[in-house]
Amino acid sequence: MPQAGRERLIALSPVATMGTDLEVDELALLRQLDDDTVFMMGDNPALPPMPPQPKLMDFLKHRVTGVTIRHLLTSAKRALDDGHEEKIVLACLLHDISNACLIRADHGYWGAQMIAPYVDEEIAWAVKYHQALRYFADESVGYEYPESYYRFFGRDYVPPEYIRRDADDARAHRWYMSARLVTLNDIYFFEDAREVDPAIFTDIIGRHFRDPEEGLGFDGSPVAHMWRTIIWPNNFL
Repeated sequence: MPQAGRERLIALSPVATMGTDLEVDELALLRQLDDDTVFMMGDNPALPPMPPQPKLMDFLKHRVTGVTIRHLLTSAKRALDDGHEEKIVLACLLHDISNACLIRADHGYWGAQMIAPYVDEEIAWAVKYHQALRYFADESVGYEYPESYYRFFGRDYVPPEYIRRDADDARAHRWYMSARLVTLNDIYFFEDAREVDPAIFTDIIGRHFRDPEEGLGFDGSPVAHMWRTIIWPNNFL
């Protein structure tokens, strides 16, 4: 194994530390480097190993964990139980995949970009626009502003202009209800969430997610680097 027998240092990504009390002293890390101490590249033994040609299910099982995987599975199960189309079920399953294993800020936009080469355009669209629509009630379909958002952001929080603009654009789009259905099933269950076996979505994924033969991250797509970052999140470069 590359780097075997050496101490492997992890330098946190700048986006994870900006504006926080966390400080990465890169000079101090650089001073530690010698023949037996290197920056981590490749597999981190603290993480579950990924297969050479990883599929979407491998990421759901080995990189999306804790509260978020329960949330995604429960949201998708709810859509499935309510009889929604399979593409809506898949959108619910993937709507928070970015903040689950890549980046939180603008997670709908990042998530849509990650999956766009592999799903129907409508699914990626729903994932993108669910983020903006989440902030705006629609009484006609029974969607209220989330109580959890009051706790998360405060009762006086106002979404920025680009969110308001994109929500307006989404309301006028023919796929509006696809994104709105994601928000209707985007409920924070947390401790109340029942265990859902991701295997129940195997067939839906097989029909609506085009796993590349080379594996996600290795197919040369415009977003392959995003999936590789999730496979090796601690790479120095």
